[in-house]
Amino acid sequence: MASKKSLVILSGAGMSAESGLKTFRDADGLWEGHDVYEVASPQGWAKNRRLVMEFYNQRRVQLGEAKPNAGHFAIAELESNFDVQVITQNVDDLHERAGSTQVLHLHGKLVEVRSSVDPRHIVNIGYRRLEEGEVCPQGSQLRPNIVWFGEEVPLIADAAHLVAVADILLVIGTSLQVYPAAGLIHEAPAHARRFLIDPKIPSEARRGGFTCIERGASEGMKEWVDLLGRETLE
Repeated sequence: MASKKSLVILSGAGMSAESGLKTFRDADGLWEGHDVYEVASPQGWAKNRRLVMEFYNQRRVQLGEAKPNAGHFAIAELESNFDVQVITQNVDDLHERAGSTQVLHLHGKLVEVRSSVDPRHIVNIGYRRLEEGEVCPQGSQLRPNIVWFGEEVPLIADAAHLVAVADILLVIGTSLQVYPAAGLIHEAPAHARRFLIDPKIPSEARRGGFTCIERGASEGMKEWVDLLGRETLE
């Protein structure tokens, strides 16, 4: 039996938009009047921990109420025919809840918190609030297990390795403006087929040899699956 082709999916905020999870771009980079750097950077954490925790507490509650959309489920179903590796810029767990089994979170996970002094100490808190005074074994306040602006992306090398051996690269719901994640498309081998699904096609994709589907996640995934099916029959 022939081995399954490697399908690497790079998903961004647009992937979860249909599930009701808003992005900073939806609100001009603001959250209740606060700039993104005030609630998603080491400097913001040092300045006002309570504000940062409240921001992520609200997002965690929202995530608990959200549900995977048809696009998430379509990706999970692809595991029947492909070796699917999902690399997501999103911090939600909707890919996993839809059934995807191999998901790499570049920017961390909203349902996790970690030690402020030891990144290896990680606690899954689900969708509940993180309160002041919750500390790690070393006595340091637990913080969201999120890669903030200005911090290194620990899993970027692992992600690059996955893309480098892809037979098919599918980019969905991302503007290709957030680095280093956006640079992953350049790691794909020459033979890899490249596709992009987004309501607004980034110019980088048009220049990069991508077959583009100008749709949202759910409609775009349906069209993409139909496209592959037609190619198989031809």
